[in-house]
Amino acid sequence: MSQPSGEWSNTRLVAQCLAGDERSWSALLERYKNLIYSIPLRYGTPHQDAADIFQAVCLDLFNELPRLRDAEALQGWLIRVTTHKCYHWKQRQINQESELDEDAVEKLSSAHAMPPDVLAEVEREQMVRESIGHLPPRCRELVELLFFEHPPMPYNEVARRLGLATGSIGFIRGRCLKRLKKLLEEKGF
Repeated sequence: MSQPSGEWSNTRLVAQCLAGDERSWSALLERYKNLIYSIPLRYGTPHQDAADIFQAVCLDLFNELPRLRDAEALQGWLIRVTTHKCYHWKQRQINQESELDEDAVEKLSSAHAMPPDVLAEVEREQMVRESIGHLPPRCRELVELLFFEHPPMPYNEVARRLGLATGSIGFIRGRCLKRLKKLLEEKGF
């Protein structure tokens, strides 16, 4: 069997996971780890609690995968499950901080559902992550070095890491961003 690819559909990855292919499970988690982890952070959870929520969602995914009706709807399922876990985390935090008073009840009920604009933003971020994952390796690495490093990496350092001339970084960046734009447009971004 071939190595799981970023090009594989969720249906194919899920089928391979159910067949016991550990590489497909790793590929599935790699595809959705940032999506899952980003939701607790939006709820204001500390990184350690976000990691715990991530693990709980992955465990639920592992247990529920055989019962998943539509693998192509996996992203929405993960958002719902993660949001639900965040709600319960928030509920425990409020219960620990004080007796439930009116303010706490209001906080809790507003924390249950992720606002539609935040949900849409989470889904757009996932589209960007997936599209970057579909770029050729050199473009993917260039985009990650230029846009995801903190503090931003200077062109000369990017060039050194990629073995390119510093003057070529801007040109290559432009080509890579055009490819990324095309991939995003194909996804309806």
